[in-house]
Amino acid sequence: MTAQRSLAVQRGILGALLMIGLWEGIARGFSLPAYVLPAMSDVLLGTWNKRAMLAEAASYTLSEALLGYALGALLGIGLAVALTLLPRARGFVVTAVTAVNSVPVVAYSPLILLWFGIGIASKVVMVALAVSFTLFLSTLAGLDRVDRRSIDLMRSFGAGRLALLWRLRLPTALPLILAGLRVSTVRSVIVAIVTEMLGAYGGLGWVIYQAVLQINFVQVWSAIVVASAASILFFGLVGLAERRLLFWRNA
Repeated sequence: MTAQRSLAVQRGILGALLMIGLWEGIARGFSLPAYVLPAMSDVLLGTWNKRAMLAEAASYTLSEALLGYALGALLGIGLAVALTLLPRARGFVVTAVTAVNSVPVVAYSPLILLWFGIGIASKVVMVALAVSFTLFLSTLAGLDRVDRRSIDLMRSFGAGRLALLWRLRLPTALPLILAGLRVSTVRSVIVAIVTEMLGAYGGLGWVIYQAVLQINFVQVWSAIVVASAASILFFGLVGLAERRLLFWRNA
């Protein structure tokens, strides 16, 4: 498996280099204006020149994303576990949660900004709202994957609901929970950036919005590149934790 991972990393790096080369070739070859597609070399140079400002903005956005991610994970997983222990409330709660999330989460941004202000709190709430639904569905699906015969067997030995949850349901649900956590990493950064663009004191979304107002499209792409790098790093760290926790899959 180590060799396979190494090959996957090499292919990922090669793919990124090919994309950068293609981007540079198209931008230079067709002499595209910066507002259409700036050359990648200009974007990378702009990123380096503004590295201090972009690093500060990235830390601001990641703080919002991580706090919202943690809060959303607790809410989503906790609600799914609670419904497993209280099955009678499941129909009502699932319907209500689905109704709330049937509207794109960005549509709630004006209300959240009005209620919580344009500081970090509103971004944390928005990210938590987006992440919690993903984790709620993945956890609930995982908890329902348990074989009915296994439940009957444990009950025959006197296991109660908490014992079934801890010893059977949660271990069975763990792969889906971790998959939901991995998928939610990118979503948390996206929601944080979009909400920052609607009102913030800092962050990559704020940098993008200000750069658009200043018609500085190279800086827009520089912020996008930094946001992409942060998302990939976050995704990779959670993926690494997933492989460590599900070690038997890598055997």
